[in-house]
Amino acid sequence: MLIEVGRVCVKKYGRDAGSRAIITSVMPDGFVKIITATRSKKDRRCNPRHLEFLKEVVDVKNKEQINKTLGIMGH
Repeated sequence: MLIEVGRVCVKKYGRDAGSRAIITSVMPDGFVKIITATRSKKDRRCNPRHLEFLKEVVDVKNKEQINKTLGIMGH
């Protein structure tokens, strides 16, 4: 299944277009919550049709792995 928690994707549209994102939760209405490198402080609601899914999956509880995947330096 492509839409799953921890799936790494690339935003195709919007302010974060072209940046990598990680799905943090799947909502019952079909949307997903994602975290991106450009706006990593808060989860954002996103239409899955605006995402290009990659084969990579990460553990969303592992902050270090998320930072490495998104290319965030420091804390």
